[in-house]
Amino acid sequence: MKKRYFVIFSLLLINTQVNFAGPPFDTDDPEPVEFKHWEYYISSINGYQSGTWSGTAPHFEINYGVIPNVQIHLLLPINYNFPVHQRADFGYADTEFGIKFRLVQETDNTPQIGTFPIVEIPTVKNSEFSDGKTKIFLPVWLQKSWGKFTTYGGAGYWFNTGTGNKNWIFSGWELQYDFSSIVMIGGELYYHTAVEKSGKAGAGFNLGGSINPTEKFHFIFSLGRTFTNDNAYTSYLGLLWTI
Repeated sequence: MKKRYFVIFSLLLINTQVNFAGPPFDTDDPEPVEFKHWEYYISSINGYQSGTWSGTAPHFEINYGVIPNVQIHLLLPINYNFPVHQRADFGYADTEFGIKFRLVQETDNTPQIGTFPIVEIPTVKNSEFSDGKTKIFLPVWLQKSWGKFTTYGGAGYWFNTGTGNKNWIFSGWELQYDFSSIVMIGGELYYHTAVEKSGKAGAGFNLGGSINPTEKFHFIFSLGRTFTNDNAYTSYLGLLWTI
């Protein structure tokens, strides 16, 4: 039974926010945090599939611009798994660490291009939320802006070690528009190949954005669903503080 719930939990995290990338969307961008600046997130991702709620409650994310065009990243999730009419389980398992590099600056005619290698490291032995194997993600992201309109996306390869697992590819693209300095709205489509040898490819969408009361505080959110995997429903809600 725990194996079944772990598979559902893993699929929900994949469909809600692959590798927690690009909050509040699955797709990420190549733009790092500015040099000597910080981003702090307190967020929760949630999904519902086959009678089970799963996600993070909450997770904590920190990004820092360590040198120009380079950002370091740390994410600490408190996971939960709640089958309807059963006891909810909470626990910590994998720590996420990454480094984002902007390789090409954006110009009037060309997009900015970057990469964001990420490692998920088993930290606490917890079979409910981790298979105990290190995972590595190697993506390439592009972004281009025209005034208040921005679009970004790309693809990456997951080295997904572990019994029954399969290396897989994620790809996604996002569009967003800044209606004002306070409100941004966007949406994305994404696709991934099978993450298990017995699994299937998946696809879905998210709609969301941010509300920015000040230059430093931002409420970020998204809602979405998958087209596959029993039509999982997903959400993201978070608070971002930038300094």
